[in-house]
Amino acid sequence: MLDSLFRRNKPAADPARIALDRLGRSFERARATAIVAARPGLPDALRHQPLVSPRKGVDAARALNRASGLLAFSVLTDSALEHYRGAFRNKAMFTPLATSALTVAASLHGTTDQRESAHLFRDVTYALAAVTGLVGTAFHVFNVGSRVGGFRWVNFFYRAPVGAPMAILISGLFGVASERLRREGPGGRPTVFGLGAGRTLATITAGSMAGTVGEAWLLHFRGNFQNPAMYIPVTIPPASGALLMDAAIRGGEKRRTAARASLWATVATGIAGTFFHAYGVQRMMGGWRNWKQNLLDGPPVPTPPAFTGVALAGLAALDLLEGDDA
Repeated sequence: MLDSLFRRNKPAADPARIALDRLGRSFERARATAIVAARPGLPDALRHQPLVSPRKGVDAARALNRASGLLAFSVLTDSALEHYRGAFRNKAMFTPLATSALTVAASLHGTTDQRESAHLFRDVTYALAAVTGLVGTAFHVFNVGSRVGGFRWVNFFYRAPVGAPMAILISGLFGVASERLRREGPGGRPTVFGLGAGRTLATITAGSMAGTVGEAWLLHFRGNFQNPAMYIPVTIPPASGALLMDAAIRGGEKRRTAARASLWATVATGIAGTFFHAYGVQRMMGGWRNWKQNLLDGPPVPTPPAFTGVALAGLAALDLLEGDDA
């Protein structure tokens, strides 16, 4: 009798929840089917890697160490300024400083290391940097979304920069790739994560370039592009990313030459951007004599080198793609 009473009083299932559950199961089945269908083709496209000498493979790994170190140094200085301005209200704000400092040290060690083998300290440090970037991005997204109005332009402009923690994530990815390149054998046909090193690194670099450009566009849009030079970091770097992917996918000496020229232009963009931002600080009241305030309120001097770091990784990818048509 009690069983029948409980059955009669059992609330009816929510039709909306049932529909969502069915939709979710259908989506998972479709996603699994798509992954299985794409699995034979996608790795084949990325697995191809031309032969390279062991020396060239180690040089590429060291170039990735330099790229990772430059990005980590940019994060170290930028997060120190930004989190100091935030008075380190959350103790977690010290984390990117410690992680990026370790990543800089690991990258300096890797740059000077000419051996064809990975190093445990560097490997662990780079992985920690990547995880820190992911967690930091989640923190910054939560910071923006928790403000009045949620995800509105004004909050993206003046709250925690969503794209900033991605720089240490990118630094970690480049570092992990450099160690994988050494571990899996830089000579012959080197691989990264089991795929052809050249094309895989080109893909990571192009994606990183897109994220860096997005952050620059957001800040320069906030500044109303008042100086025509502010269009440079949102035009040259995306073009170099597109040319790099074209060279990686379609090959050809002319395409690689065009991509290399555009990547060197992006390297120059990062260097020039640092001077432009330093000049922007000088133009503020008191100039560099009032550096304690103007460094916090002026254009971020440490951020433009991120373009240089990403472009250096792209150049390393091109070096691994050399001989693709031989």
